[in-house]
Amino acid sequence: MRDDIRIVETKALNAWPALRQTAHDGWLLRQSKGYTKRSNSVQPLRTDTGADLRAMVGYCEETYRRAGLPTIFKITPLCEPCGLDGRLDEYGYAAVDRSQVLVRSLGETQSTLPLEGLSVYAGPTEAWMSAAAAFLPLNPEQRETASALLANSPLVSAFFLLRAGDVPAAIGIGVVDDGYLGLFDIATSLAYRNRGLGGRLVGQILRWGQSRGAHTSYLQVADGNLPAQRLYAKLGYEKLYDYWYRVRRP
Repeated sequence: MRDDIRIVETKALNAWPALRQTAHDGWLLRQSKGYTKRSNSVQPLRTDTGADLRAMVGYCEETYRRAGLPTIFKITPLCEPCGLDGRLDEYGYAAVDRSQVLVRSLGETQSTLPLEGLSVYAGPTEAWMSAAAAFLPLNPEQRETASALLANSPLVSAFFLLRAGDVPAAIGIGVVDDGYLGLFDIATSLAYRNRGLGGRLVGQILRWGQSRGAHTSYLQVADGNLPAQRLYAKLGYEKLYDYWYRVRRP
């Protein structure tokens, strides 16, 4: 189980890059002008039992202070042996944005019919970014950072845009890395929700990933997003592990 978690965490880091990233004793310090916690947090992939956590945390705090960014830590089961989560609580960091990582095998992915109105791009085009800015939503600065970040990946990626007539209705991203397909930014316009578009779009992304050698798919979903959790359960996803972030208490 622990090896599976490490693999998926690593694949997710590869799939969702940061504008700037440095390594420090098994921790990755990622910075992207504050756009998403995923790209602006400390990712502890390995911490030896007995490590000087106060010194490690202090190093991170100073690094993010110099960058003008808050210090954020991502907590996964990989942090458990050293007790980092409890220590951060003692240092004044609150737990926020609890989420789950779900996985499924693509060995039994069903073929899906072509989806009318679907466009697939190799990068974050103007059309895709416009829809993302509306659905997620993104302000102009976030949109600029997201475009630079998403265009920076060396991995095989595809940006899916589903239109209803001429109107953007749903978006998603698929990223393949050595047999693993990550799904990101699956979002549907408020005007087109509860019509099954999300499930049909995910089916297209799974088929695309499988055609490019993916055998396993993973995605991340917030604990409070029950509709998305129900959708992914119907599509065969199961929880692999939980994660959350630690941020300074006000």
